[in-house]
Amino acid sequence: MIIYNTTFHIHPEALSACLAFLRTHYIPRALEGDLLRAPRLMRVLNALAEEEGESYSLQFETADIPTLSRWDQTIGQTLRQQLTRRFGDRVVGFSTLLATIPIEE
Repeated sequence: MIIYNTTFHIHPEALSACLAFLRTHYIPRALEGDLLRAPRLMRVLNALAEEEGESYSLQFETADIPTLSRWDQTIGQTLRQQLTRRFGDRVVGFSTLLATIPIEE
């Protein structure tokens, strides 16, 4: 299993609107097609104090990298464009892929 994590840094002026957009549009749309599942939205608590705004982590589970690539080339690309059109540089993000590994060997 792969965890697809995107960390968004959100300017204070866009915070409420962006969180609403993520909850009501981005997450439901991302789940269409059954390529991603199990969404989790979390506030990042260890952000630097001198940074303006807040950071949030949005995570989804997916079966494997080819499945994520199919999602990214279709739904993901569209959602990134919508996020950029709506919020511009008031919301920036970066994504990481995490692979689950067994705790015990």
